[in-house]
Amino acid sequence: MSRVALIEDHERLASMIRQALSAAGIETDVFSNISEAQYGVSRAGYAVLIIDRGLPDGDGLTFLRSLRAAGQTTPSLMLTARDALHDRVDGLESGADDYVTKPFAMSELVARVRTLMRRPAALTELVVSFADLTVDPQQRALRCGGQSVLLAPAELQIALCLANAAGATVRHAALEHAAWGLGEAVTPNALEVTLHRLRKKLTTIGATTRLANIRGAGFALQPAAGRAEQR
Repeated sequence: MSRVALIEDHERLASMIRQALSAAGIETDVFSNISEAQYGVSRAGYAVLIIDRGLPDGDGLTFLRSLRAAGQTTPSLMLTARDALHDRVDGLESGADDYVTKPFAMSELVARVRTLMRRPAALTELVVSFADLTVDPQQRALRCGGQSVLLAPAELQIALCLANAAGATVRHAALEHAAWGLGEAVTPNALEVTLHRLRKKLTTIGATTRLANIRGAGFALQPAAGRAEQR
């Protein structure tokens, strides 16, 4: 999965950040306050948390401290209008992995998020390979040998989730969250349609790896020798 959580109450800024990250192949769930974020983070795994300090229901730094106290180790990036040295020190000592002062360039924010995603605690590698497949989120590409095909956003996130699982079965709910997050309404057959398109693209690039339906459990990427039943 290549998905981050953004806790930011400024609607326009949140939209700009989401668009910039999406252009880099990183999808975003946006939460406008701490209460929403607590619910979302407790239910889903994220590669990075981007947290604004000035939130309607409290200080984002206090929220981060509570996450760290509960054992949450996901890399975090703090956003703040406070540029005093002691503010930055307080943030880092409270568990933040990086700190960006407003206003900031979107290119810098994306670069910092990608850097945090490379850390061992993150759930996602930037470029993921499994068997004869390579998934490149920045290029939105699925590759096999010298062949490459572009992936739609939902297809990309599902491909990353499956490739990161390295052949293990991924449940339906996990794939749906990877593709659409917690904030989007998903039609009952959306996952099936997206998996169908992904299978066609595997065939297009001549992959020997297949997308297997493990009945009653979920889906998994398997090389051609795998015997899981295909849908």
